[in-house]
Amino acid sequence: MKNLLNKQTSRRTALLVLAASVAVLPAQTGLAAAATGKTKAASVDLTDSKKKEIAMELVSSAENSSLNWKAQYKYIEDIGDGRGYTAGIIGFCSGTGDMLDLVELYTNRKPGNVLAKFLPALRKVNGTSSHSGLGSSFTNAWKTAAADSAFQQAQNDERDRVYFNPAVQQAKADGLRALGQFIYYDAIVMHGPGTDSTSFGGIRKSALKKAKPPSQGGNETTYLNAFLDARKAAMKTEEAHSDTSRVDTEQRVFLKNGNFDLNPPLDWKVYGDSYHIS
Repeated sequence: MKNLLNKQTSRRTALLVLAASVAVLPAQTGLAAAATGKTKAASVDLTDSKKKEIAMELVSSAENSSLNWKAQYKYIEDIGDGRGYTAGIIGFCSGTGDMLDLVELYTNRKPGNVLAKFLPALRKVNGTSSHSGLGSSFTNAWKTAAADSAFQQAQNDERDRVYFNPAVQQAKADGLRALGQFIYYDAIVMHGPGTDSTSFGGIRKSALKKAKPPSQGGNETTYLNAFLDARKAAMKTEEAHSDTSRVDTEQRVFLKNGNFDLNPPLDWKVYGDSYHIS
């Protein structure tokens, strides 16, 4: 099981390190391209509205067994992974800091909301799997808040700030197209943006030991396979994430097909269930 405090710290502070590295990498990418002539600029960014919608649906198929990611604002349960409650469109956790950040943002924007009174309890359980001070009254309040457009927007904004934007920026700096950008995003959603061996930064570091990314003149397929190998190894360290079908029968399917721009139609399976985007 991943060290909760390590993940908590990484989710709150590692973004500064990641942002700094991204700020440097684009210039390095250009130098590598000039030197090798092998790097291809990402032809379609995941920030394109249609591509981003696809990414949200792909993650939701794995996280919630549904393509309807917007129905997940109200989702909340303890999945038994040691991170307390998991909730919302991206799996904000009471034990890892990002749920606390979300409720603080929501409360700053809308003081007196139904979740605001739980902030002291969320601060106390942060870094643990405890439900102390939360329980059914908290989960019911979460579901009530989920009907509030302000809370929905707060979830969207925290998802982008903590996960989507850093993942896409790093993938683009590594010379990866939309598929690679999604592969990074899905990994950072599950593992967090830290630097330990089972966080996003550690997974990427392991991949870089096996293959070069396109920004360094490497082959995109070879590098992404190395990244997915490292991702699977990280997933298997936790029982709650030991089913690697989101890699095996989703992401590798797209990679094997050479669908680097993540163009529909898309067909894949997660946990044995079939999905389709036309």
